[in-house]
Amino acid sequence: MLKLDHLTVIAPSLAEGVAHVRCCLGLNVPFGRRHDYMGTHNHLLQLGDGVYLEIVAVDPEAAMPRRSRWFGLDDQKRVREDWNDGRRLRGWVARTDLIDVVMVGHPDVFGAKVALPDADPSFDFTIPEDGSLPHDGAVPSIIDRRGKPRAMAGIADLGARLRSFTLEYPDPTALQAIYRALPVDRPPEIRPGPQLRYRAQIETPAGLKELT
Repeated sequence: MLKLDHLTVIAPSLAEGVAHVRCCLGLNVPFGRRHDYMGTHNHLLQLGDGVYLEIVAVDPEAAMPRRSRWFGLDDQKRVREDWNDGRRLRGWVARTDLIDVVMVGHPDVFGAKVALPDADPSFDFTIPEDGSLPHDGAVPSIIDRRGKPRAMAGIADLGARLRSFTLEYPDPTALQAIYRALPVDRPPEIRPGPQLRYRAQIETPAGLKELT
């Protein structure tokens, strides 16, 4: 079974990502952690029920990783184009304890299973060879923490709660067929739209807000 783990705002820079979320939700999301093994860093926010929001960007102070970065972040031209087009909530991550079982029959959808961090792996993550988003972000990246509990206590809880999560897509029927083949709990609601676009309705202390 795959479960919604977290939503990802993929930003040209952390400052831009944090400013966008502040504009949408009225919340200042604090810094999370650096991923030296991926050359990225993030800010994190709890969204209730074990789900959280990640704002992720290339870390300009990090060394170049030994493989392609996750979330398509090596293609900064594409990241900027999506950002300028308003597609900022760009993907999501699903968790499982059986990553090998989930990937059977779907190697072209998720990419390869990568053990991270490289030197002392503690989790597995699916990343296409070129580092791009799986199916251009229409399906989740997969994480398997190898039975270890998530450190939710270390993620800021500012009272935000995810109420709904939708995905607009040009060919919803074809995408729904992919999702039917996957055991996904709490997938996004797929709706027709001119291009791939995620929307999240999030309850905040100031009321219901939308993150895109």
